[in-house]
Amino acid sequence: MKSFRKELWFDVTQRRQFLNITPDVEACVTASGVREGLCLVNAMHISASVFINDDEGGLHADFEKWLEGLAPEKPHAQYLHNRTGEDNADAHLKRTIMGREVVVAITAGRLDFGPWEQIFYGEFDGLRRKRVLVKIIGA
Repeated sequence: MKSFRKELWFDVTQRRQFLNITPDVEACVTASGVREGLCLVNAMHISASVFINDDEGGLHADFEKWLEGLAPEKPHAQYLHNRTGEDNADAHLKRTIMGREVVVAITAGRLDFGPWEQIFYGEFDGLRRKRVLVKIIGA
């Protein structure tokens, strides 16, 4: 059994942003040497998510509109959490909706995706350096 761990760091330039991190995760799979196993990818921040979906701009705009309807950023005073001096309660809620992590099978040394599937880092309180954990186990 092999085990591989790597942190991926990103400079997030917007408050909310979706980053396709599939190539970064694929590079980790290659570096791990695992041919058959599992790859966990999780956000290391409580205001961000990792999810799998299609890399299509219209869909990403739909996510943004849908999430903002469910947990609008403003007015900040609508959230008890923001009374502590924070302004990111909406980001915590958006993360809960989109999820913390994904697990993808590794088959024959490659991520075993369905059609159009890609891995995304979803940032909901950006404008600073953020990280994702990739943990791979297998043989």
